[in-house]
Amino acid sequence: MIPDETIDRLLAHVRPHIQRHLDLQASQARQRKPFILALTGLQGSGKTTWTSAIVRLLNEKYHVRTINVSLDDFYLPHEGLVRLRQENPANELWKMRGQPGTHDPVLLREFFNSLTVTSETSPSEVCIPAFDKSQFNGEGDRVPRDQWRRVPVSMDSPVEVLVLEGWCVGFQPLSEEAIEAKWKEAKEHHHHPPSPAHAESAFSTHTLQNHALSSYYTINQSLRNYCDMFMGPQHLDFLVHLDTDDLANVYRWRMQQEHALHQAKHQGMTDEEVVAFVQGYMPAYELYLDSVRSGIFRGLSDGQRTHKGQARVVLGRDRQVLDMVGYN
Repeated sequence: MIPDETIDRLLAHVRPHIQRHLDLQASQARQRKPFILALTGLQGSGKTTWTSAIVRLLNEKYHVRTINVSLDDFYLPHEGLVRLRQENPANELWKMRGQPGTHDPVLLREFFNSLTVTSETSPSEVCIPAFDKSQFNGEGDRVPRDQWRRVPVSMDSPVEVLVLEGWCVGFQPLSEEAIEAKWKEAKEHHHHPPSPAHAESAFSTHTLQNHALSSYYTINQSLRNYCDMFMGPQHLDFLVHLDTDDLANVYRWRMQQEHALHQAKHQGMTDEEVVAFVQGYMPAYELYLDSVRSGIFRGLSDGQRTHKGQARVVLGRDRQVLDMVGYN
């Protein structure tokens, strides 16, 4: 549980931007669209917990109609994920869900279009998809549409804030030259560690050399498509970034989650499986984390940037907040 005062400290950076958006929307006679509050974070950092707390406070304390959605809930259905890896056998990064390219662009477009309400349309609803990660022995599958959450919307009662949560939200595509340079550097500096004396010696944060350069180009192009469609800086209004002072904490946090799952339900990944799982995502952090940390709105014009903001929350080994800073 995150204390309300911690969430309020974060919202102090966000709320002026939300209020500016709401004031602008009130002056619009013909349409309503929500403020897009993106929340990105390392795996195991507590994205879902932070998102729930933000949504609760905005709704209950500040009376701003807020909903949330996870990028995870837009995965391709199981058959689509299977087809993707079958058609791309050389791309190891698509062997499991998560990377850009494993989500459904049609469903994403449908969802984001439904958030805008116009005076010409009658009251409608926003359908929030769901993905059940337990199906097909953990490979997951989309929940049937008739079981999705539905939120009624109209000009008088629009969604005022959408919290969009996801591990790669905020990542910005790189040039192929920049990816190649990072990959070559990783190849040149890679060395095999000595035989592990304890489990944490496997917590590598240098994994780019583990995959073909062409796989990164493919993932990067999918990321570019995502940014063009819905999660580039031009589409987002504010980004909350759950970061850490030690990237190896991603392994520790994920193991803590799996240990808790074992205790509660007698199921979950082994420590070795967690290491393999996290290493499927680590290359993306090595490629894209620097640009998130430096601010995703830097490339916009001065005029555009004044209406957008970002906050970085630095978490320690036990997920305690070490620092919180806001910037444009």
